[in-house]
Amino acid sequence: MDLWRHGELNPEQEAAIREPGNILLTACPGSGKTRTLTYKAAYELSRLKSSRQFVCAITYTHRAADEIHDRIERLGVDTSQLWIGTIHSFCLEWILKPYGIYHGSLSRGFRVIDAHEREALLTELCGQYDGLKVTFWDCEFFFTSERCVISTQNPALREAVREVLKRYFRRLAERKAIDFELILFRAHQILQTRPGIAKILSNIFPYVLVDEYQDTKEIQYSIVASILRASAGATSAFIVGDPNQAIYMSLGGYAIPHADLEALANTKFKPLALSKNYRSSRRVVDYFSNYNVYKTAIVAEGKDKDHVGVISYNDTVKIDGLEDELVRLIRHSIEDCGFAPGEICVIAPWWTHLASMTRKLVARLPEYPFDGPGMVPFGRDYDNFWFKVSRLALTVAAPDLYVRRLRWANEVLRDMTEAGVTAVGINAKVLLRACNCIVLDDADGLVYLRKFFAELFQLLNINFTQFEVLQKHYVAFFESSQARVEKLKKDGLECISDTEVFRRVFRTRTGITVSSIHGIKGAEFDAVIAYALLEGMVPHFDDAEGEESAKKLLYVVASRAKKNLHLISERQRMTRKREYEPTIVLADYEYKYDVLP
Repeated sequence: MDLWRHGELNPEQEAAIREPGNILLTACPGSGKTRTLTYKAAYELSRLKSSRQFVCAITYTHRAADEIHDRIERLGVDTSQLWIGTIHSFCLEWILKPYGIYHGSLSRGFRVIDAHEREALLTELCGQYDGLKVTFWDCEFFFTSERCVISTQNPALREAVREVLKRYFRRLAERKAIDFELILFRAHQILQTRPGIAKILSNIFPYVLVDEYQDTKEIQYSIVASILRASAGATSAFIVGDPNQAIYMSLGGYAIPHADLEALANTKFKPLALSKNYRSSRRVVDYFSNYNVYKTAIVAEGKDKDHVGVISYNDTVKIDGLEDELVRLIRHSIEDCGFAPGEICVIAPWWTHLASMTRKLVARLPEYPFDGPGMVPFGRDYDNFWFKVSRLALTVAAPDLYVRRLRWANEVLRDMTEAGVTAVGINAKVLLRACNCIVLDDADGLVYLRKFFAELFQLLNINFTQFEVLQKHYVAFFESSQARVEKLKKDGLECISDTEVFRRVFRTRTGITVSSIHGIKGAEFDAVIAYALLEGMVPHFDDAEGEESAKKLLYVVASRAKKNLHLISERQRMTRKREYEPTIVLADYEYKYDVLP
């Protein structure tokens, strides 16, 4: 019996789901990629032949994993044989934890540092460097399957960054610690030196799905390919994404060419495509198609395909008038167009531009709510135990959240077991009931969470301070959260510490979203307002790809819009020596933009 009714999938989507073997699926924006991935995972789950096998789905973010997991469960499909998460989580759970004993630097135990500890350590080491001034932001790096690659293109900084990173890796080794990049590198090394492990994984996972392949790093491709090679054809892969949205190249992400993928995995991949855009009007699709680097087919097919809408470009507003212009466009979107606040997004290339502007917009438009990654009062460190508990603490016992919260509760219990806690008589339902009976009225979010954690573990009759891992995670969670709150308050967001703001992190978006270009991928809005579209920002001045990167960034920005798109290249924003100029590929696009009164 099929998992879908007639008309739920278009012919392209259904063909991709039913196609056996290895698939490389190119999916244009708004083409139902997540729906297709969901049904494909459900379809393969229904075809498993052994209770010892799993379908593996690797997503770019934990949030995407949660969404796909929820969708599969709503189809009525048993997900007990589904493993879904990020590549880092996969490597930790299936390679490093069970097989770390086979790697010299992991054999005596290891821990994973969070983003806060990583930043603090690199900042400290940068301060100790006696030569050229180096900052934490200069020290981005990633691993290929063979070496560490420094991201900065500034030749004057590369040697200094290299020296800082040497000290950083030495310090991590002394602490028996690894960071997110080392998770991938160590996992790859284990698979290369112990090929039998890849064979074991191929027996466990007869099907592997990979989402957002255009943001995947060479080492990640290599990890997945090693499992496919070891399977000798027994494991198949469904790899989906959009090469036009490959905007993480500075961090090592790229859309692997079809022939290179086949050579790496030593197997054939059938190329398929999803070309029907159900998100945007025909006018918006025609506009962002101008930035289509790979010339993929895109056809507007949604219910709003004939919506005329507005596409505007302002390259005359001065920076001291930018705030007024953003307020005007937001009011126009809500009051004149009738869009809900949750259907509006304000985008800029860098978070440094968004922090102060968010504060100003919140002050200027107090009648409207604001959401967005930049307004999250604590880091989304999904591998921190207390972040996982906070999801239970900050969500309510609503029927539509029950299945998700039950899954979160199981994750908490699993982590407690791994930390050495013997949770006798405690299952996921017991844990949820304990969470649901805690009633606190503290207005400060961090105070609320401290009290909630204390009361919960008192109810469970567990002293978490006796367990080293839980205690270290506790300190890291509150230290990083406090630092984040203080930084956001410094930027003018005084309300960021409110418990109600903490609760919004796990709610469906209802306010005006404020985000960076990189942070907004995968989302969609009736109206998109993007500013700071300037050469040196779009593309970044350090970007070696230049024009191609600018096109991909503009493609991502414009393809988020369903109906209205407002682009701004403000004047008189200064570098140290000169004024920023509008992004060249945007300025050179001869398009008949609308002019708002």
